[in-house]
Amino acid sequence: MHVHSHSAVALALLLAAGPLGAQQAPGLTLQRARELARQTSPHITAAQSAVEAAAARERQARAFLNPDISYSREQTSGNGVSTSQNIASFDQRLEIGGQRGARVAAARLRQEAARARVAAAIRDLDYEVARAFIAVGTAARRAQLAKRGAEQFTEASRIMTQRFEQGDVSGYEVRRVRLEAARYAAVAAQASFTARDARLRFNQLTGLTSDTALAALQAVAQGIDVESPPDSFVTVALAQNPELRAAELEVRAAESDATSIGREVVPSPTLSAGFKNEETTTAERLSGFVAAVSLPLPLWDRRGGAVDAARAEARRLEAERATARRRVQRMLQTTLEAVRAADRQQAALRAQLGPEAEAALQAAEVAFAEGEITLLEWLDAVRAYQEAEAAFADVLAESYTQRAALERLLAVPLIQ
Repeated sequence: MHVHSHSAVALALLLAAGPLGAQQAPGLTLQRARELARQTSPHITAAQSAVEAAAARERQARAFLNPDISYSREQTSGNGVSTSQNIASFDQRLEIGGQRGARVAAARLRQEAARARVAAAIRDLDYEVARAFIAVGTAARRAQLAKRGAEQFTEASRIMTQRFEQGDVSGYEVRRVRLEAARYAAVAAQASFTARDARLRFNQLTGLTSDTALAALQAVAQGIDVESPPDSFVTVALAQNPELRAAELEVRAAESDATSIGREVVPSPTLSAGFKNEETTTAERLSGFVAAVSLPLPLWDRRGGAVDAARAEARRLEAERATARRRVQRMLQTTLEAVRAADRQQAALRAQLGPEAEAALQAAEVAFAEGEITLLEWLDAVRAYQEAEAAFADVLAESYTQRAALERLLAVPLIQ
């Protein structure tokens, strides 16, 4: 598979933020951010608790039925003769139809499904952290661009004021550049607010303090070739996606439920063994043992309705699993197309940016300061640079966000 090293370098440059808060977290990687989020996520805690509950239910399903201990006394009398009997017995019901085994199988499958739900919750959280992580860097980059633009127009306003005093420019041009300076100052303020909101969102996910921010993002696309045929990705996604795995296990558990309920119609005999003693007024004492077996007759309740309901539930879960499978296939195709589209946009913008674009902007600044180009020409140059850099930041962020989405679908690490 191909590793997009050039995209990784570009993303690192994009998201290399300067001082963003009172506390810094230098070297905070995406992987570390995900680890922090997993430690504090209530969704993962809930999913893990569901695993513990499912394990306890499996343990309970393995338990045998409790026996009964019974005691009875009979006393009769007549014609001057009195007789009494004391009977103590131990009764044990035996499930001979495989009901216990079916219950255990269903509980085990639900425990595996709960573990798959934990994996799915982790994947969902990893995706949200990646989005927040990239959003922090993207917002920081946009804030840097806006701040630079505001500084450029502040300097331009100073230059135009000097020229106006020297009679080289008109009052209209001075007012125009001051208006642009005010507009860029507002843009810079809004970009700063957006960057702050992105940091707060990231901190909420990771549990970091409100003034902790990213100093840099180390992101590398690993082991992914987005030009591979979609079928290869579909195969991986359908085989490893934890959400689909959980749905499949839930179907099998429901089928085991139907089997268990169906086996309840098999009579479960109860064996009894005990001791009996008998006394009469004639001073005779008799003692011995008691043995019995009882068998319920399934005459009125043959569990037909319960079996039908369990089978219908299994069919419902199977339909939901098929729906989820189609949804994953559709999302996978859409995400692959989005990744390829973002890569094409990256290539187109990268050709227009870089050191040459920076040099061109600096040359325009020098030419404007020396009066070699007009105000409109300089405005066009600044706007073109700002818009192109901002667009590139957004496209690059979208590329890696879509890769994070692809990572969630495939359930394999693609970025770190």
